[in-house]
Amino acid sequence: MAKQSRKHAEALAKVDRSRFYSPDEAIVLAKETSYVKFDATVEAHVRLGIDVRHADQQVRSTVVLPAGTGRAVRVAVFAQGDKAAEALAAGADKVGAEDLAKEIEGGTIDFDVAVATPDMMGVVGRLGRILGPRGLMPNARTGSVTADVTRVIREIKAGRVEFRADRQGLLHVPIGKVSFSEDALKDNLRALVAAVLAAKPSGAKGTYVRTVTLASTMGPGVHVDVAAAQALEIGRAHV
Repeated sequence: MAKQSRKHAEALAKVDRSRFYSPDEAIVLAKETSYVKFDATVEAHVRLGIDVRHADQQVRSTVVLPAGTGRAVRVAVFAQGDKAAEALAAGADKVGAEDLAKEIEGGTIDFDVAVATPDMMGVVGRLGRILGPRGLMPNARTGSVTADVTRVIREIKAGRVEFRADRQGLLHVPIGKVSFSEDALKDNLRALVAAVLAAKPSGAKGTYVRTVTLASTMGPGVHVDVAAAQALEIGRAHV
C-alpha cells in the first residue's frame, strides 16, 4: 500500500491542480501519470449544468469512438428467427429469447451490452430489475432496441459506448487505453464532446458543460480547458 501511495503521490505531483490544460496537454499527462502495471483505461469525466431530477434535463446517448475502446465487448442479443441468425452473422456473442431470459434470471450475465429487437421487449421487460441496476437494459433511446441488429452490433464492436448522467449530473466515459496514441485519444475525446453537446437537453439552463477532467485508472485527474474541449471538431485535422 505504501508503495502504491508513493507512486500515486509522484503522479499527482506532475499535475498542476489549479491549471486547466489544453486537450493535447491533458492527454499527455493522463498517459504519463498512469502508474499501474496493466494497460489502464483513460476516462473523461464531464460535469454538466443539469438537474437530473427533471425529465427535460436527462442526458443519455451513445457515441461511436473512432479509435475504439481498446477492449473486447461481449454482446448479447434478444432475437428470434431470421433476426437471431442475422445477429449471429453480425458477430453477437450470445443470441436467444426465452432461453436467454431464463439464463439471466438464473444469475448468468456473461455479456457487456444487451440488444433487443422490438418484438422481444415483452420478454426483456421482466428482466428490468436485474439488468436495469447494471446498466444493461436495452433502451430505444440509445439504439439498443432495434430491428437493425447488424448495424448496432457492428457499432458496439467497433467502439460504441453509452453515456448517462448520474444523480450529480456527471458523465464517466472511457475514451481508450493508456497504450493508445495521443492522436487516437484526441479523436475519441473529440467524438465524445460532440456527442455530449448534441445531447444537450431542452431544459438545460446556463452553462451546460461545466468541467471536463481526464484520468487514467487510479491516476490523478487532469482538468481540461472547457472552451478548448468544446472547440474540438469532428474531422478536424490534428494540430
